[in-house]
Amino acid sequence: MITSSYSFSNWRQRLRRGRASGRLSAVLLLLPPALILFSLFVILPLADAAYYSLFDWNGYAKPSDFVGAENYQRLLGHSTFHTALWNTVQLVIVSLVVQLPLALGLALLIYRKTPTNALFRLVFFLPYILAEVAAGLIWSFVFDGEYGVTAQLFHALDMESVYILADRQWAFAAIMTVIVWKYFGFHMMIYIAALQGVPKDLVEAARLEGAGPWQIARHVQIPMIKHAIVVSVFFALIGSLQIFDIIIPLTNGGHRTAPIPSSPTSIPSA
Repeated sequence: MITSSYSFSNWRQRLRRGRASGRLSAVLLLLPPALILFSLFVILPLADAAYYSLFDWNGYAKPSDFVGAENYQRLLGHSTFHTALWNTVQLVIVSLVVQLPLALGLALLIYRKTPTNALFRLVFFLPYILAEVAAGLIWSFVFDGEYGVTAQLFHALDMESVYILADRQWAFAAIMTVIVWKYFGFHMMIYIAALQGVPKDLVEAARLEGAGPWQIARHVQIPMIKHAIVVSVFFALIGSLQIFDIIIPLTNGGHRTAPIPSSPTSIPSA
C-alpha cells in the first residue's frame, strides 16, 4: 500500500510537471510573435505620437521646435475638446445603462436553443454585421426630413416634417439610437453564450424551490455570467471611443442643415 500510494503521488507530480512544461512551451512559442506585433503596431506608434506631441510640428520634416506640454495646455483649454469629451461621456453612459441591460434582457429571453429563438438571434445580430459606414448612411436616409422615412411619416400624418439630423439635440439622440441598434446584438450574443454554459441543474433546483423567472435570473444566472458581463463592459467602453465612422455619414460631422424655406413669389399687380 505504501509503495502504491508513493507511485501514485509520484505519477501525479510527473503529470503536473508535464502540464507545467507544456504550458511553458506554449507560452515560449506563442508569446514572442504576439509581443513583437503588439510592439510594432501599438507600443511604437504610441511612443512616436507622445514624442511628436511635445513639438510644434506640421507633420513634415524632422520636428525641432520643442514646446513641451504647451500642446496639451491648448487642448485642455479648448471648448471643442470639452464638448467632445462630454459627448464621449454621454456615449459611454448610454452604452452601459441602455445598451447592455437591453442586450442582457433579450439574452435571458432567447438563450434557449429553439428554432424561434435562433431566428430572433439572427434578426437582432444582423445590425452588427453591417459596416459602420453603411449603417450611418441607412439611418441618415431614415432620419432625412426631406425625402426619408421620417419625412414620409410626417407627410402621412399631415404634419410639418422635422429635420432631426439638423438639430443638435435631436441629432445626438439619433446617434445614441443608432449606436444602441448597431451594437446591442453583439453584447446579446456574448450573454447568450455565457447563459448556455450555466449548469441546468442549478436552474432546475431553483425552479423546484419555487423561484420565478426573475428570481432565477437575478440569483442564479446573472451571478454565474459575471465574467461575460465584465467582457461586455470592456467592449462597450472601447467601442464608445470608436464611433467616428458612424457619425460622419450620419450627421456629416454636425454640418447637416435644414433647407431654408423659400419666400412666396409675389404676384405683380395689374
